[in-house]
Amino acid sequence: WELIMNDNRRVYSYVARKPNEDGIITGLDLGGLRLGCGTGWCRTVGAGSRDLGGGGGEEKVDQESTRAPSRYEAQKRRDWNTFGQYLRNHRPPLPLARCTGTHVLDFVRYLDQFGKTKVHLPTCPYYGLPQPPHPCSCPLRQAWGSLDALIGRLRAAFEENGGKPESNPFGARTVRMYLREVREMQAKARGIAYGKKKRKRPPPGSSDHHALS
Repeated sequence: WELIMNDNRRVYSYVARKPNEDGIITGLDLGGLRLGCGTGWCRTVGAGSRDLGGGGGEEKVDQESTRAPSRYEAQKRRDWNTFGQYLRNHRPPLPLARCTGTHVLDFVRYLDQFGKTKVHLPTCPYYGLPQPPHPCSCPLRQAWGSLDALIGRLRAAFEENGGKPESNPFGARTVRMYLREVREMQAKARGIAYGKKKRKRPPPGSSDHHALS
């Protein structure tokens, strides 16, 4: 057994490794702490401080770097990568700095082919019915709620990747108007109403109570 001090990103931890017959370092499980596998340095995956035992060294792990991303952050990363791929496939390829609200709308309309929401046409006998009794040949589209959430994530990702808020194409007026039109059109076609969530007002006197407490 060999104890190694890993000086990566100023995180100090004692890591044990043991090559097998082929000289490959296998994963180890010491006291419930799983260690990564590889042909080089072994890396701890857990978070917090724990004594590995035997060596007397206390492990210090950066919790922020080992914490799994939230569902929102993971989806935002996937959406951003998808949009980047769309820009690279654009003819000619479109740099992010030249992206406008018009290009965002082209991307959103491109995604409609992967939609799973039935949007009835005005000529359809089920137009305006929330629960049609039979299937029809009306097209499938991206639901308004999905598009609204997508634009919100991409708007945040744009600024997180160095974009300026004043030049954010996902917050352009044309994009906001398009989302509003999709919302109204789908509400009529599907016979549903998109209502805004009302914020619950605090009970009277709550602010005075917090101020006095």
